[in-house]
Amino acid sequence: MVILFALLALTVLVGANWYLWRRLFRDTTRGPGRARRGGAVLIAGGWALAIGALVAERTGAPFWLQRTLAWPGFLWLALSIYLLLGVVAGEIVRPLLRRFLERRARSGRPVPAPAEEPLPQPVPDTASPSRPAPVEASAPERPEPPAELSEKDAPSRRLFVSRVVAGTAAAVAVGTVGAGTHGVLRGPKVKRVTVPLAKLPRTAHGYRIAVVSDIHLGPVLGRGFAQKVVDTINATQPDLIAVVGDLVDGSVKDLGPAAAPLARLRARHGSFFVTGNHEYFSGAEQWVEEVRRLGIDPLENERTELPWFDLAGVNDIAGESEGQGPDFTKALGDRDTTRACVLLAHQPVQIHDAVRHGVDLQLSGHTHGGQLFPGNLIAEAANPTLAGLERYGDTQLYVSRGAGAWGPPTRVGAPSDITVIELASRQA
Repeated sequence: MVILFALLALTVLVGANWYLWRRLFRDTTRGPGRARRGGAVLIAGGWALAIGALVAERTGAPFWLQRTLAWPGFLWLALSIYLLLGVVAGEIVRPLLRRFLERRARSGRPVPAPAEEPLPQPVPDTASPSRPAPVEASAPERPEPPAELSEKDAPSRRLFVSRVVAGTAAAVAVGTVGAGTHGVLRGPKVKRVTVPLAKLPRTAHGYRIAVVSDIHLGPVLGRGFAQKVVDTINATQPDLIAVVGDLVDGSVKDLGPAAAPLARLRARHGSFFVTGNHEYFSGAEQWVEEVRRLGIDPLENERTELPWFDLAGVNDIAGESEGQGPDFTKALGDRDTTRACVLLAHQPVQIHDAVRHGVDLQLSGHTHGGQLFPGNLIAEAANPTLAGLERYGDTQLYVSRGAGAWGPPTRVGAPSDITVIELASRQA
């Protein structure tokens, strides 16, 4: 099954890229030449860089090589998505534009003047030579049928239409990826959400939790990006900071310096961390120790009892492969259920266990809000909540879109965020 799936995926990938090459390069040129060969090299080379970047990251290749491949490779991934969407959308525009040009050509073609016909010769009157011969009236002019549009111009029109559609698709794709990349690199914006909790005491009304997820420090987003995240969080002056997974894409050895600014996170009641699935690709145990060294408290299937509510955290599902998966019983089994409980859990799908254990509020990330449209359709199908606040029985779930990006440092239709959750007591 794995081999069949891989072959199917490869077939789809090759077919999509052949179609992309055809529409962008073959159909926009008059014949074989440098443009077509250059287009083939561009598309094949872009995918070679993209696959190389993914393999280098997953295999722990030298960090300089990861950084060299990451920028061009991951940006090509994003660009190819929107180039493909652009040329597919162009299939709707293509026949409409061709018809418009044909009608314009017909309306502007001069109608040739009618051909002159010879006047009929007078017939002599043999019976009466003295009488003048009658003059025959000229035959009425017959309208000539409309001239048909010559087909010799059709290839030129097709070429023009192909170039317009391809050029527009390329410009829109480059603009979309450029804007989406700029949005990531400038840093996440702050969202503020009020969440009422029935069991929260009046003294905790207005308590603020800064939620940050999916920072994804790696070969693209480094120390400078981490500093932007820290500055943004500290500016909100939160009571507590929750880092809900996918902090890094790489080892402590490579990314320790990039994560160093996290030591400057400031909140009245501390900072807390739970693992995400990407930590288990990057050495979760080492990163747990590193965040602890940076002054952030890891919650590994455990909880801490604050004066106003319980704060619990569970490991990510990906930890099951290493015997470090989520353990809700260990984190929540013996707690006082009359107290409000806030749970940090990376993936929204963990909400069902949270409901069974009487959690009042779960804070998650993981989805990136889809990150790249139309990826939101896939992410929405795979997660109970894509982004924002929803209720599941007596439990509420808030999902952040995340602060960074995985793969392409680009977001389209899913802007990055850091969320300040303001807890509200119903007794206030």
